[in-house]
Amino acid sequence: MGKADIGVIGLAVMGENLVMNMESKGFTVAVFNRTVSRVREFVEGRAKGLNILGAGTLAEFVGLLKKPRKVLLMVKAGQPVDDFINLLLPHLETGDIIMDGGNSHYPDTARRVAYVESRGLKYIGTGVSGGEEGALMGPSIMPGGSPGAWEHVKPILQAIAAQVDGQPCCDWVGEGGAGHFVKMVHNGIEYGDMQLISEVYHMMREVLGMTPDEMAEVFADWNRGELESYLVEITADILRVKDEDGSPLIDNILDAAGQKGTGKWTAQNALEEGVPLTLITEAVFARALSSDKEGRVAASKVLSYQGNARAPERARLIDQLRQALYAAKIVSYTQGYMLMRAAAGTYQWNLNYGGIAMMWRGGCIIRSAFLGKIKEAFDKNPQLENLMLDAFFTNAVQQAQHAWRKVCATALLHGIPAPALTSGLAFFDGIRTACLSANMLQAQRDYFGAHTYERVDRPRGEWFHTNWTGKGGSTASSTYNA
Repeated sequence: MGKADIGVIGLAVMGENLVMNMESKGFTVAVFNRTVSRVREFVEGRAKGLNILGAGTLAEFVGLLKKPRKVLLMVKAGQPVDDFINLLLPHLETGDIIMDGGNSHYPDTARRVAYVESRGLKYIGTGVSGGEEGALMGPSIMPGGSPGAWEHVKPILQAIAAQVDGQPCCDWVGEGGAGHFVKMVHNGIEYGDMQLISEVYHMMREVLGMTPDEMAEVFADWNRGELESYLVEITADILRVKDEDGSPLIDNILDAAGQKGTGKWTAQNALEEGVPLTLITEAVFARALSSDKEGRVAASKVLSYQGNARAPERARLIDQLRQALYAAKIVSYTQGYMLMRAAAGTYQWNLNYGGIAMMWRGGCIIRSAFLGKIKEAFDKNPQLENLMLDAFFTNAVQQAQHAWRKVCATALLHGIPAPALTSGLAFFDGIRTACLSANMLQAQRDYFGAHTYERVDRPRGEWFHTNWTGKGGSTASSTYNA
């Protein structure tokens, strides 16, 4: 057996499945794991008889690789990535390539690109989405980092990626931390999608009193229309699964959600960039609220619902929920793309927004039917700043608007928390309003802090201060970017 085309470090579920994927596409793969016994178990078990080479030490592992050596790290994000980079560097040579396929924070990736390049090597931080099934059958892959590395890893990454209409769901994203940034935004949109679906499920359960089996039929039907997507599909599957006693498993799962941090990073970056990522941020906060199960149970004994709203007609509300979910989903993607555009300006990335949508069409968690429409929107207008201003999406949200408002009103009147649905609608109303109430905010800031304001009858960029009380004088404080 010849030398390996690529090496993978880390044989947890994602790493192991990516190795199997690579081998199935005709590549020879070397593997190493910090716990060396795991290598032996894998090579002698699942990988027995395949073109997969196990190594007991890093030196042996590197020696199994063709030049330029390509090493994919599938280890826990954070310090373990830095540790393995430093362990690998003494064994590698100029031109060799290190890749990180974990959920690393994009500033860490940018730092690592600079560090590895300073040692004469190349570095790629690549988002990989699709879970364990995607890793095995074809994930969405979002690489970025050292541009010179792409030509060497492109044949492998595009071969193992999901394929849609003959095109791989993998392409070069950009320099520095661009690949992991796009994966971070992907995960933020994923948070939003999941929360929206959960809110719709909550309303079906509490307002309409639907059973999980009844809800499963609705979600399965929706998955045959404009809402066709991986998350809607698996929601129908989840609702059908029964526990050991025959009861719906979903009813026996604790309502306290965890998170690994990528949604929080997305919200934090939006605050830094000044982008109103309201829906996704509310989805993050919803998970935080859910995690305080004990606090909610205690509060439920004191704070009660005081309304007396009547349940709406079932078929009508179900159709309204479908339209509201679709419109709010469009807002989630709109906000994600706004954040990517803002970051591209900050970090001087030349992001291919339509290409990113194509990378998300298959293999990943947020794959959905309308991603092709996003590609078409950016093909028509590469400078598009607001996805909802494309004719297709304008028409979609306009048609759904009435139903969306009815759903949000129904949730409020029945005491059902729907932070993502309602914040999405508030964003829609905010973005379409030519004259907001921020003139009052600016007057207040100037009144108590002399922070100045702009005027509607003067050009943007001219700042004014008023002595509101007659005692403050004419001295103004520094101005702030609007």
